[in-house]
Order: sequence, then C-alpha cells, then structure tokens
Amino acid sequence: MISSFFSKAKPIHLIVVSVLLTITFTLTKVLKTTQDFEAGNIIKQILLLGVCIFSVFVFDFLSGKNDLTKNNSYKILFFSLFIIIMPQTFLNSKILVANLFILFALRRIISIRTKKQINKKLFDAAFWVSLATLLSFWASLFYTLIFIAIILYTITDIKNWIIPFVGILTVVVICISILIVTNTNILDYFLNMKTDISFDFSHLNSRPIIISSTIIFSYFIWAVFFYINSIKTKSKNVKPSYFLILIATLIGFAIVLISPNKTGAEFLFLFAPLSIILATYMEILKEKWFKEVLIWILILIPVINLML
Repeated sequence: MISSFFSKAKPIHLIVVSVLLTITFTLTKVLKTTQDFEAGNIIKQILLLGVCIFSVFVFDFLSGKNDLTKNNSYKILFFSLFIIIMPQTFLNSKILVANLFILFALRRIISIRTKKQINKKLFDAAFWVSLATLLSFWASLFYTLIFIAIILYTITDIKNWIIPFVGILTVVVICISILIVTNTNILDYFLNMKTDISFDFSHLNSRPIIISSTIIFSYFIWAVFFYINSIKTKSKNVKPSYFLILIATLIGFAIVLISPNKTGAEFLFLFAPLSIILATYMEILKEKWFKEVLIWILILIPVINLML
C-alpha cells in the first residue's frame, strides 16, 4: 500500500519522487514544447529539472527540521504529485526558481521560533522573497509572512521590524548594479514587471487544468478544518509555525487568484504549504483505505488528463 510505504520517512522516498518528477518533466517538455534539442537548451532543461528536484529536498528539510509533520514522507509525496497533476509548472522557469527562493525564505521564517540569530533569519527571509519577487512579482505577498512571524513569535525588539527592509534594499541595490553593468534601462526593467492584478481565468479554461485545480481546491477545503483543529493540540512553542503554514497556503491561493498571466504555473507557490496541511491530515486519519483513495486520485489524475 502506498500510504504505508510513505508512512515512515526514508531516503528511498526522495529517490522515488525524484524519478517521478524526472519522468513527468521530460514528458511535459517533449509533448508541450517545440524547443530544439540543442546543447544549450538541453543544459538549461537539466538545470531546471535540478531546481525542481532540489526544491523537494529543501521542502523535506524545512518540514522535518521544524517539526511541521511527523516522521513520514507524505509531505514530499503530495508536493510531487501536485506538481505532476499540474505539469504547467514545468513550463515556467521563472516561477520554478522563484518557488525555490520562497522555500528558502519559509525555512528561515519558520526557524525564527528557536529565537536564535533572529536578525540574520529576518534578513535572509526578506532577501530570498525579494529575489523571488524579481522573477514573479506577486511572490512579494510572502513579505507579509515575515511580519506575521514577528508578531506570532512575539519578537519585541523594534529593530527587527527594520531588518527585513534592509534585506529588500540589499536586493534592490544588487539588481540596480547589475542593470547598470549590463547597460539595461533601469526604469524600463521595473516598469516591465507584471505588477497588475487580473481575475480573468479564461486562460485556465482547459479540461486538464480545471480537473486538476478542482482536485487541489477540494483537498484543501477537506483537510484545512482538520488542520486547524489539530493546531489546538500542539504545544505553545510550535503553534505559531502551524499558523504560518496556514497563512502561507492562503497567500499561495491569493497569488493564483490575482496573477495577471494565469497559466497554471502560479499554483506552484501553493503546493508546499498545502502539502504540509495534507500530510498533517494523513497523520490523524485512521482509515487506511481513505488514505489510499486520496493518494490514488492524485496518481490517476495525470493519466486521465492525458486521455482527454
């Protein structure tokens, strides 16, 4: 049974999901793109695949290190399956890299709970979110998570509210310096960033995307109530971390709703925190047959989409 196989965290699970992502990534690039098989392009695609697989490792590390789930691999299983049922995420290199930066930021934000090196963690979190924002503007919504973390972790020193702005300014200075060196018009660069809001979902009006997004939203609605109830049973020390994951999920949904270019790739920002919520639900779920159903639905959706 798949649920039993992933019920205890093992290194082989990372290998399994990496192989699944590699197969899906390759099929998506072959079937949905018309790029030439030139050496430069092949190297670029290998690097993007590396970013995708590395994201799984970073996600697994941030979840395990901060005790966001128990000792199982449900989180990386769901994270990988969500990507697989929404293969459009493979087609946007900027969002792939931006999501990796957001995972780096989440790792630093959640680890603030230890109250060690707070200044450095706040700077790093703002730095990584700023890099993600350069690639996908609405990733900037994750800035709010930094300040919410300061409140939830009761960080009272006023200078900690200033440090994230230092991290943002650092990225701005580096970005402007690079633009000057490369003789790029600074004003045009920032004006060309897609900062507008759109609620036009017509670009998502394809049967595979509709099916996949419906499943994703359904899983969230079903599991979030159990997740919120489970927070009540957590110790005072870890409760803020669970609230931050819930807020990060809502931010991911907000990005999906307001992104100007809706291709399906923007769902990627949602998958990591949502996977933690679902993994937590799997931990409290006693019916093994229902666990299997939840996993097999996600496995079969890509097959169904290919047949449509």
